[in-house]
Amino acid sequence: MNASPKLKTQGPGRPKDMEKRAAILDAAKALFTQGGFAGTSMDAVAASAGVSKLTVYSHFGDKDNLFREVIRAHVQERLPDDLFDFSQGTDIRATLSNIASRHAAMETNTESVGTFRAILSDCHNGGNPRFGRLVWEEGPVRMHKLMQRLLEGAAARGQLDIPDVSRATTQFLALLKGDLLIRRLFGCEDCAVQFAEEVNANALAAVDMFMRAYSPRNVSV
Repeated sequence: MNASPKLKTQGPGRPKDMEKRAAILDAAKALFTQGGFAGTSMDAVAASAGVSKLTVYSHFGDKDNLFREVIRAHVQERLPDDLFDFSQGTDIRATLSNIASRHAAMETNTESVGTFRAILSDCHNGGNPRFGRLVWEEGPVRMHKLMQRLLEGAAARGQLDIPDVSRATTQFLALLKGDLLIRRLFGCEDCAVQFAEEVNANALAAVDMFMRAYSPRNVSV
């Protein structure tokens, strides 16, 4: 008698698992933004995602790692690594303009601002600084590395003339911020539509200023 064929079991990473992971991340994003790190429990994340707490732990290990993955997903969704790829024939102004517009929009959107507020709240009165460090590492530190690599490539190809690439990277990111993030943190924008337009206009003006500072002198900007 032929043995009955064994049913093939699905391994890790099957679509259902990925759906659960995405649901957990979405729930955690909302809850961390609303309640901060200390005010968000793994039980609440599980309930909001419609999964068991064991499933949350099996995907992310602990709350610190879940928080890191939330920040990482938030940043990489809006500023993926391939946005910073720079190859022969790429126009550096167009590349910087695309990055600037997307970065400025991400920095000032309500989800990012909610995360900043939550972190500042958790760090208040001697709170544990590791939460702020997680955001720092996944956001500004990652962005600086990607931008520095891009600018080094542009300088190597003669599209930019930059004596100190690390300093120029910091200058570029500072130009993008202006006073817009602080204004949104303090709730000082009068009209959401006008504010969004100002965010993009400031981003493009930052690119223009940066190009004027670092374009080779024999190249028209």
